[in-house]
Amino acid sequence: MIVLVLEKVPTSLRGELTRWLLEPHTGVFVGHVNATVRDHLWRKCIKAKRTGGVLQIWSTNNEQRFTMRSIGETQRQVVDLEGLQLIRKPLRKE
Repeated sequence: MIVLVLEKVPTSLRGELTRWLLEPHTGVFVGHVNATVRDHLWRKCIKAKRTGGVLQIWSTNNEQRFTMRSIGETQRQVVDLEGLQLIRKPLRKE
């Protein structure tokens, strides 16, 4: 299982991902692909994201049963805390 969350990326990238994955909500893609396709989609996102950001989550055999990676400007950050990957939402500056 793979999940991609895209923020502020070109619509052409979203269109490209619909060839491989379903888009149940704007900017959220879900599907089941092998590791080679997963990494290919990640590289495609890196090249096309421009000023936006991408979060990728996929199933794996570890304690959490998934792994995450992100790149670019996203509303949330992946943080490694003693081997566990967590999501941090930055505080708003008022």
